[in-house]
Amino acid sequence: MTKTLDTLVSDIYALFDPNVTHEPNEENLEQFGETMKNIMRVRLASRENIRDPLRFSALGKPDRQLWYMAKGYPSEEMTPKTFVKFLYGDVIEALLLFLAKESGHDVQSEQMEIEVDGVKGHIDAIIDGVVVDVKSASPYSYKKFKDHSLVENDPFGYIQQLSGYTSEITPGEGGAFLAAEKVNGDLTVMNVSSSIVADHPPGPRITHLKEVIAQDTPPPRCFEPEPDGKSGNMKLGTQCSYCAFKHECWPGLRTFIYSTGPRYLTTVKKEPDVYEVPQAE
Repeated sequence: MTKTLDTLVSDIYALFDPNVTHEPNEENLEQFGETMKNIMRVRLASRENIRDPLRFSALGKPDRQLWYMAKGYPSEEMTPKTFVKFLYGDVIEALLLFLAKESGHDVQSEQMEIEVDGVKGHIDAIIDGVVVDVKSASPYSYKKFKDHSLVENDPFGYIQQLSGYTSEITPGEGGAFLAAEKVNGDLTVMNVSSSIVADHPPGPRITHLKEVIAQDTPPPRCFEPEPDGKSGNMKLGTQCSYCAFKHECWPGLRTFIYSTGPRYLTTVKKEPDVYEVPQAE
């Protein structure tokens, strides 16, 4: 019987039934092992500067961020723990694809390359005939996959990326996310309809971004700051906070370290009673 994504999560969980012994397929194990070795080789290698920022994984990024990347503006230096986080994401992706195979689902075209108008990308896989993007997420971000609110609140452009892949590989069809919550091990499949995919074709977005990158001046800021409570202070929102060019985009930006993490203030009416990171000279 041919399986579908509808049972993918339950089938993966069934592999861990304490009352049933599952013997892994040796070919799947060998491939998983090779994938893990390659992940470690890549993640522990020296970091190369990305010469061309325009790639499928960046199609959902804001215009101004892509402009800064393309023009070679200095960005925040990523810390070792950030690279560990990327490594963790790679490992979870490989693990979920392995478990999908072990649970009897059809997994094809892993890391298949596609190209549109000179822009390249690599899909995670096609599972049961559907283009699937595998994501590891925090509990907060995972909720958006679970309740499908990612469609309305997609700060990192995941929908644009998946839609670009899907519209090229399986035209007229929908795609899906397989998301893992990193803390509790929850899994979910979020289907993305063919109509949503049709609303995010890669061609026009690529044409637009090429025009943006060709400009000598940056496009308008992507987002406006938001109130930081009732203090009168203004802070960057989530997407701007994660942007590596926020200090370039917002000269004079001040960083305060709260118990919940850093907070980036564009306007300070009331001095926060927490540690402030000294500004670079």
